[in-house]
Amino acid sequence: MMGLIIFIIWFSLIIGIPFGCFGSYERTLLSVQKQKALFVFGDSLFDPGNNNYINTTTQFQANWSPYGESFFNPPTGRFCDGRIIPDFIAEYAELPLVPSYFEIGKDHFVHGVNFASGGAGCLVETFRGFVIDLKTQLKYFKKVTKDLKNKFGRKKSKQLLYNAVYIFSAGNNDYFNFDATYPKHEYANMVIGNLTSVIKGIYKEGGRKFVILSLGPLGCTPGSRALNFQQGNKSGNCIQQLTTLAKIHNSALPKMLKQLEQKLPGFKYSLFDFFKVASERINNPSKYGFKTSKTACCGTGPFRGIYSCGGKRQIKEYKLCKNVKDYLFFDSGHLTEMVYKQVAELLWNGTVDVIQPYNLKSFFHLPA
Repeated sequence: MMGLIIFIIWFSLIIGIPFGCFGSYERTLLSVQKQKALFVFGDSLFDPGNNNYINTTTQFQANWSPYGESFFNPPTGRFCDGRIIPDFIAEYAELPLVPSYFEIGKDHFVHGVNFASGGAGCLVETFRGFVIDLKTQLKYFKKVTKDLKNKFGRKKSKQLLYNAVYIFSAGNNDYFNFDATYPKHEYANMVIGNLTSVIKGIYKEGGRKFVILSLGPLGCTPGSRALNFQQGNKSGNCIQQLTTLAKIHNSALPKMLKQLEQKLPGFKYSLFDFFKVASERINNPSKYGFKTSKTACCGTGPFRGIYSCGGKRQIKEYKLCKNVKDYLFFDSGHLTEMVYKQVAELLWNGTVDVIQPYNLKSFFHLPA
């Protein structure tokens, strides 16, 4: 490599081209092997605005006010009042905001790409035709790896992909869209099976370090409480069946990851207990700086749990809270920026009671 650089300097002087013309590309080439990168997959917890670019409905978009009001102007399509978990992780890793797949420019993919899509599931059937399912996200990732190889060569791009971290929030929508014709455990096995297949596909392309979020207590969102209320449970308790599905899924995750670790050389994983972290805040909001965990900041109906925030979906009426920092949930199913920041801090610096065997701070510096 050093010989190549000396030759470029010499050649540029001979033909009269300023060396600065070559500087940017060479600096990028030299840094690729040590480059940190974050590749993001999943659903609306992680979607930075990919759904703005696909043929879908407003049910699966959030690119209008008051979404983004706490940080982004104009709104970006994030299902939040501000930043989401990958934004904070990028900050802690000293990376730029990871761009959505449809916004990657000439060099932006060097720091990673976000493929997540609001409403997406592990199963292709989950909201088919309206979202970018996980297997399609894998297909887009393969296109990016091809671009990396074309730009930097096989060896350099392979090293970048080895060193990168791959983070997933996936499965939530599969259970919100649960097909009751299947037994619960059989359905969960299908969901886990598809997630496993995608992880293996990324591994085949060079990925080695994977971070998986468990599912939260799905039955305890304002949307779930509102549905329970409308079905006659006026107390607005959680829907236990949904939370039970999440628990079944979560119990299968560590088994799946350990099997992959045993079968795939160099495979490393970190599992984050999002269920525990979210449940603690739902059950004791004041302990974490919030006034309410049952009612959403933005929406209408019981607990503001009807999915109407911003008035662009099927139901136009909505109310907006005065101080979003008081709320755990921003809309019927998505958390506020304050919560996502707390979650990201635990992902980055957390101890083994919430993330194991590695937190992200150590994971990024772990050799592939």
